[in-house]
Amino acid sequence: MEKTSPARGRNPRGQGARLREEIVSVTLRLLDELGDDQALSLRAVARELGIAATSVYIHFDDRDQLVLATLERFHRDLMRAIDQAEAGAAGPVGKLRARVLLLGEVVNRHPGLYKVLHESTLNQRTAMAFKQDLAERTTTAVQRCMDAGLAPADDAATVSLDLRAAVHGAVSLRINQPDLPWTPLEEQVDRFLVKLVGISPQALPHRHAVRPRFADGTDT
Repeated sequence: MEKTSPARGRNPRGQGARLREEIVSVTLRLLDELGDDQALSLRAVARELGIAATSVYIHFDDRDQLVLATLERFHRDLMRAIDQAEAGAAGPVGKLRARVLLLGEVVNRHPGLYKVLHESTLNQRTAMAFKQDLAERTTTAVQRCMDAGLAPADDAATVSLDLRAAVHGAVSLRINQPDLPWTPLEEQVDRFLVKLVGISPQALPHRHAVRPRFADGTDT
């Protein structure tokens, strides 16, 4: 017999927004487990919360709308965690390195969400404008390295795109082909910074563990 969550009481008046956030939180977990937006159903989300499916439809018209809202939350939390990691690092190179490493660590802990964010059918059908923020901030971090004379002068946007393509390729392969003879992600990121951004190996700082937490209290 299928296990169901206990029925929950009605939210007090004015707390519909809280239920919406709870729906998104449950969807975050389910998408991370499934790694596929097409495998998610609104009924499954409702069942996890112990509410009627109609309660989910009050807040979200369809699955796509719910998944998009969930990915926006994940991206917002991701950006906050990356900014915290960058703030804890010293110098332009250290900050760029911390930003890239934190992205890799988050993907390692939440591979399902990463797959939905970048490899899902929704991603192919929907322009997720919020993802542009990450690209722009990475370009700014690369430009700071160039301005400080720590990387050769170049088109920062192009170099940033090369770096992001390499990092996304690396983390995607680690998810989909985990049995390859991977070196630690830290070492791979350092090679990207040297070969793609042009940073001197001597300018790379020693890594000090920074593990910011998401807004819901979970580790990145």
